Amino acid sequence: MIETLETGITSPRLPTLAEIERRAEELLAQPPSPSRHETNVADAASPPTAALPTPEPLRRPKEPQHTLRSIFDEYALYGLAGEAVRTLAPHTEAQPGAILLQLLAAFGNVVGPGPHCMVGSTRHALNLFVVLVGESSKARKGTSWNQVARLFAEVDPAWTENRVTSARLTAHGLIALMGHQAGDRRLLVLAEELAAVLHTMGRSRSPLSPLLRSAWDGATLRLLDRDRLLPAGGGHLSLIGHITQRELAESLRRTETHNGFANRCLWARVERSQCLPDGGNVNAEQLSSVARRLRLAVEWVQAQGELRFSRHRAAAELWNDHYPILSQARSGLRTAATGRAEAQVLRLSALYAALDRSPIIQLPHLQAALALWDYCSYSAGSLFGSCVADSVADRIL
Repeated sequence: MIETLETGITSPRLPTLAEIERRAEELLAQPPSPSRHETNVADAASPPTAALPTPEPLRRPKEPQHTLRSIFDEYALYGLAGEAVRTLAPHTEAQPGAILLQLLAAFGNVVGPGPHCMVGSTRHALNLFVVLVGESSKARKGTSWNQVARLFAEVDPAWTENRVTSARLTAHGLIALMGHQAGDRRLLVLAEELAAVLHTMGRSRSPLSPLLRSAWDGATLRLLDRDRLLPAGGGHLSLIGHITQRELAESLRRTETHNGFANRCLWARVERSQCLPDGGNVNAEQLSSVARRLRLAVEWVQAQGELRFSRHRAAAELWNDHYPILSQARSGLRTAATGRAEAQVLRLSALYAALDRSPIIQLPHLQAALALWDYCSYSAGSLFGSCVADSVADRIL
């Protein structure tokens, strides 16, 4: 019986060394995590040898995470403007974005109406409307302007003394100021109480809003006063406004949001960036060095007369890539406040080029402008995302 059983058993054939090596190569070529079916087949066909170690999958390096702050620091703080902000920022509680926007607005007004860009038949000078939105006495809006004013007092003392006004803005006052400038068409209006300006604009039949829109466009200002036409000629008006978010919701009427005034402004939500119990103390030599370079840029631009900016090929390619996004039509109040994205980026890029004393908008100039616009667009989203431009509804919200 035992002999019969022994002779009935067939001994398994041992694999050759070549088969073992070939099978080992097949196993190494398989994916790291084989399915259950593949594992069973491999076990059945392979000799009872020690299992080969499974190689660990290669880990891909983590891609860098770009944030709005990192993009702003890397691109928007470019060139002379970035150097000025980095010089001032450590010595003030004001946010760097507030300093940068007001510095560009001041520089764009100082150089006058000569430098410009052309889009078809539309002329774009370098004047900006900037609105800083933050808590009263906490966002350091006034502090940020004081830093810029101190810098430009060394760049162009006459401009700081005679072409910057904080008087309350009215239609007749604007016409009077722009009409009696004796050839100097520059004027920067510092509206530290922008809510009062918006309240005036919201009055029935107030001509202030269309005047400001025309001034941003660089058009000739005219005011119909009863039976008299009061012309002010062409002007070069820049606006810096300070307001709280609650005042903005209560003062900005739906008409001002949608009639084109809001999208002529660069909106910036600002807050205190750091705590300096004893204040800051900017090194006088560093401040003078930045002021001297700014003065050289101003003198170079003014010496060019009717300077018309153009784009370098690399900047033109980047512009063509971003233009469909910048000009995309959307609905909502945020879009109403950012509806002139392409025009705003165009002016910002020309300002960066002017600071570099370049008639050509290079790639870094456009990259800086796009990064700064991202900051303003994000601010507009946070300010207008839940706003419906109705005073009662916005107070309820």
